[in-house]
Amino acid sequence: MGHVVNLGKIILGCVALAALSACVKPGDVTRGATPKLELLTATEIASQAVTQFNVTDVRVNVPRDLKVSEANTFKPKADIVWREDPLGDRYQQVEVILQAAFERGVSTLNEGRDVVLDIQLQEFHALTQRTRYTYGGTHAIRFSLTVLDAETGAVVEPARVIQADLRAFGGGEALAAEARGETQKVRITDHLAKVVLFEMTRPRDFLPDQPDATPDATPGASIVAAAPAVETPAVVQ
Repeated sequence: MGHVVNLGKIILGCVALAALSACVKPGDVTRGATPKLELLTATEIASQAVTQFNVTDVRVNVPRDLKVSEANTFKPKADIVWREDPLGDRYQQVEVILQAAFERGVSTLNEGRDVVLDIQLQEFHALTQRTRYTYGGTHAIRFSLTVLDAETGAVVEPARVIQADLRAFGGGEALAAEARGETQKVRITDHLAKVVLFEMTRPRDFLPDQPDATPDATPGASIVAAAPAVETPAVVQ
């Protein structure tokens, strides 16, 4: 009988422990465990707010040391591949596309701190004729973006690298898109406009912790990013 009573106590004890454990959610404080606070810090709360900017200028630079290829292979080894404009200065042609896209993208950002966007192209690899009219592929586009104070030139947000790839049509799909007026230039311009708007209005929680930018930066002086460039994925259609 004593064994039965003891067994009953053990069973009741196990049921009680099970009920208690069911009430403890992951992250709750339990004896012997380090308390895990679920409250956001002031820094975390602030980082999730959408920063408001008035973009007064967009400065696009396509470095002349980037390699251009005119080879009609499936994927030439080059930084710049662009074929939709007539043969000519590919650096200038790409710069015109980027300038138009980014200016369109930030055209509605006219409230808040006055800033300038400094954009440095790293890769603009569209399709060759051979790839476009067969398999298609990817428009590989990569650039760094630095946000500068419009008055002082001080770094507001350090340079970050944005990979803004876009699926590229091929074969019959490319021909159908051209018939609708959706050329490579049209699609890339629309895409990059959306990318830069996303980058300038997304929560700023991706930025590295850093002290305030130096307020006495000389206007027009060369600005070096306050932190190494951070790779951040962009919206890809």
